[in-house]
Amino acid sequence: METNVLMKRVLPLEGIYNFRDMGGIKTRDGRRVKKGLLFRSADLTGMTVNDQSRLKSLNLKLVYDYRDKTEADQRPDPQIGTERHERIAVNGEDKTTAKSEWDPETFYKTFSTEQFTQVYRKMPIQNASYQRLMDLLKNPERNLPVLHHCAGGRDRTGVGAMLLLRTLGVSFETIMDDYLLSNKTLQVYHQELFAEAAQFVSGLQLKRFEEGFLLREEYLDASIGAIFGAYGKFGHYLEREFGITPADRERIKNYCLEG
Repeated sequence: METNVLMKRVLPLEGIYNFRDMGGIKTRDGRRVKKGLLFRSADLTGMTVNDQSRLKSLNLKLVYDYRDKTEADQRPDPQIGTERHERIAVNGEDKTTAKSEWDPETFYKTFSTEQFTQVYRKMPIQNASYQRLMDLLKNPERNLPVLHHCAGGRDRTGVGAMLLLRTLGVSFETIMDDYLLSNKTLQVYHQELFAEAAQFVSGLQLKRFEEGFLLREEYLDASIGAIFGAYGKFGHYLEREFGITPADRERIKNYCLEG
């Protein structure tokens, strides 16, 4: 439904995958998310001089990183301009869920959609990283524009984007369109990953991994389902998980929406 709008917000950078402005997306009350406030991407390690020049013009106040320390040490985020950097691991620092925290051979050989769905189911509940993200959103004047990201900008960032967009009143249908867009914007990234997987698995096993690792509706649905299963309503979730009251939510909306 919003795919054309979503594609227009992809910034064609040279060394950074999947960089997009979350602005321009329509909310259920007919307003739109303002451009230039919320950005999402893969990691920034490959940033070129041209990329830096382009990103500096965004005047980011904050880069928020969902990765663990090992990932961030291996592929550090360079400084763009004068922005602050914060990092809190979505999957914890205890090497339990993120791909880089597993032995690659084990990861590719044991990957299953059921296991991946379970990772998504756990992500939005009692998660220190998203609690900090939403705490930052409560003070938009100080913390926006923000860029939030993980390794590929698809799984952990996808759940973070869902939380931000739903808080602003975007429909789950549109949020799902935005989530699945990473299958288009990350085609090269995925091909690189599949080439690595082919060193460890082949035939049907490789095909199963390639099909299962692409983003699917059922993955994000697992996160959304976990929220409603635990809290019944998204508003209750915002209040109990993040201390965002209805008044806070309206104030955030008024800052981030136009029209």
